[in-house]
Amino acid sequence: MKAILMLEDGTVFVGTSKGACGNTVGEVVFNTAMTGYQKILTDPSNYGQIVAMTCPLIGNYGVNSEDSESGKIHVKGFIAREICDFPNYWRSNGTLGEYLKSNNIVCITGIDTRALTVHLRDNGTMNGIITTGENPGYDNLLKKAREYRILKPVSKVTTCDVKHFKDSGKRIAILDLGVKRSLINAFRKRKCELFLFPSFTPPEEILAVNPDGVVISDGPGDPKDCGKVIETIKGLAGKKPIFGVSLGHQVAALALGADTAKLKYGHRGNNHPVRDIKRGISFTTSQNHGFTVVLESLSESRVEVTHTSMNDETVEGLRYSDVPVITCQFDPETLPRTAGMVDLIGDFLKLL
Repeated sequence: MKAILMLEDGTVFVGTSKGACGNTVGEVVFNTAMTGYQKILTDPSNYGQIVAMTCPLIGNYGVNSEDSESGKIHVKGFIAREICDFPNYWRSNGTLGEYLKSNNIVCITGIDTRALTVHLRDNGTMNGIITTGENPGYDNLLKKAREYRILKPVSKVTTCDVKHFKDSGKRIAILDLGVKRSLINAFRKRKCELFLFPSFTPPEEILAVNPDGVVISDGPGDPKDCGKVIETIKGLAGKKPIFGVSLGHQVAALALGADTAKLKYGHRGNNHPVRDIKRGISFTTSQNHGFTVVLESLSESRVEVTHTSMNDETVEGLRYSDVPVITCQFDPETLPRTAGMVDLIGDFLKLL
């Protein structure tokens, strides 16, 4: 079946439908990962977005019951040059195309994803709409794309109630802005007792469980839309050690006096190089964000920049001197735990 991708600037790509039939509108972004597509689809940080994969062939190892980062797919749509119909992997229990269709996700394939990526790189991320069928009605599609807004995405992905994971180690409170299973599992592997709180939880309720430390998780959207979370962090700073991850890194910066700004096309993929300034080493990270902490807004007397991007020199990690707060823009749980390597989760636990 024919499918069309129309961007809000009027650019049109014609391809083939691979998932569900119908229309879907969202913010069109590109992801440079060559693997991990099931994690990308189910990552709450991708809520409201249509994700285009730059790798030309996706779906080679199918999908399975273990690789999801949450209980459902969060992307609004999916774009790939080609999706493999005959995956070969012992863990696979279905194809990517079947997975998209069964979850009612609209997908377009057969377009020039390199041209799309270059267009987004040069012009910035923008809204778009995917539609299937023969008579799309271009004017109506363009209107829908231009009017689309992602409203309060954190409220759509946060947990609805407190969850408790018992264990024998440090007691960690996680403020859920759209936390991934892999981050939860990283702390559970270290025997941490976890309390998972909704994003709207006031600081006194978090302090009531007497945590050793607090994690502000990753999640979707603009950090400046997280007013309640900012106030919660202000109420926790100085009382408990805090570890901010991705969106949590940005929101913590706002709470502690810095500023954030939108990137032209974001950092999305598992191949983003980062420099550890103090250790003098570089390493590859997994990232998924469209905003950054503004370097010029940081107080040199209060905060140390610990990590920077080797692609665009944006801030990737911070450590505050007057309160026990460390933050990072990348996914700390994906880093290998080997001698001499960066272990920010371990660094945070040492603060407790």
